[in-house]
Amino acid sequence: MTLPRTEAAGPIRTALPRWFLAFAGFGILWNIYGVVQFVSVVGKTEAHFRSMGMSAAQASLYAQLPFWMHAAFAIGVFGGLLGSAMLMLRRREALPVLVVSLVAYLVLYAGDIALGIFAAFGAVQVAILTLVVAIAAGLSALALWATRRNLLA
Repeated sequence: MTLPRTEAAGPIRTALPRWFLAFAGFGILWNIYGVVQFVSVVGKTEAHFRSMGMSAAQASLYAQLPFWMHAAFAIGVFGGLLGSAMLMLRRREALPVLVVSLVAYLVLYAGDIALGIFAAFGAVQVAILTLVVAIAAGLSALALWATRRNLLA
C-alpha cells in the first residue's frame, strides 16, 4: 500500500494513516488513566485500601508491595505515556521506550503471580493486567511497524 506524501517544513514526509494516529492517541489516553491509577495506589496505607473496598487481607497485601513492584508499574505506565506521545510526534525513539514499558508490565505480571496478588484478587485482576500487557504489546508492535516503514524520524 502506497501512502500519500505531504510537504512539511523540511523534507517530504509520508503521511501517517488515520488509524495509526487513532491508536497512538488511544495509547496516550490509556496511559494517562494508568498514571491516575498509579498515583492512587503508590505510597498509600492499608487503611486507604480498606476505604476503597478491599478486604483486610487484600489491603495488607497491597500496602506491603515491594519497591520493585511500584517501580515496574511506574516504568510501565510512564514509559507507555512517553512512548505513545513519541508515536504521535513521529519519533523513532518510541520503539525502545514502548518495549521497556512492555517489559516492565511483564515484570509486574510476574510479580502479581509470585506475590499472590492474582490469588487474592481473582480473575478480575488477571483480566485487567492481561489487558494492560496486551495494549503495551500492541503499542510496541505499532511502533515496530512504523519504524520498519520509515514513518518515524
